[in-house]
Amino acid sequence: MNVEETRLPGIGTRREITVANGRRVGVIQFRDGEMNLLVSQQEDPDCSLAEIPLTTEEAAALGSMLGAPQLVQHLSNQQGGLAGLSTEQIVLPRESPYASQDLGATRLRTRTGVSIVALVRGTNVIPSPGPETDLLAGDVVVVVGTPRGIKSAAQILHEG
Repeated sequence: MNVEETRLPGIGTRREITVANGRRVGVIQFRDGEMNLLVSQQEDPDCSLAEIPLTTEEAAALGSMLGAPQLVQHLSNQQGGLAGLSTEQIVLPRESPYASQDLGATRLRTRTGVSIVALVRGTNVIPSPGPETDLLAGDVVVVVGTPRGIKSAAQILHEG
């Protein structure tokens, strides 16, 4: 995938890709850290159909939603259909009692038998996070375990 990057003097950086239908999709990252999501018009890829301002948290959540499914699929393929073992992604909601706490506070493995194999934060993947790793609202927690354990893990991450 070719990512076109254009410096915008005094403004920031524009990064775009051209998707299969010919539209250009990308972001402008402003010098102050703000970010806009861009979608081009179908008939004129140089004109914007939409330019949507995103907060840092919204950009991170969108990045997680787009990147986490590929990671989960990759891990599922590596499991090779092991009976009784599943890989799932759980988004940590803002209301979670564990948002802004370290991972160890959840005691997730002890309580459910589920292993956390990665955190996806925006476009960053944190593989094999340790118990000292901070959890933030919007993080995607990638877990491996039994369906029952994963269900319990989701409940713990959402409600405590």
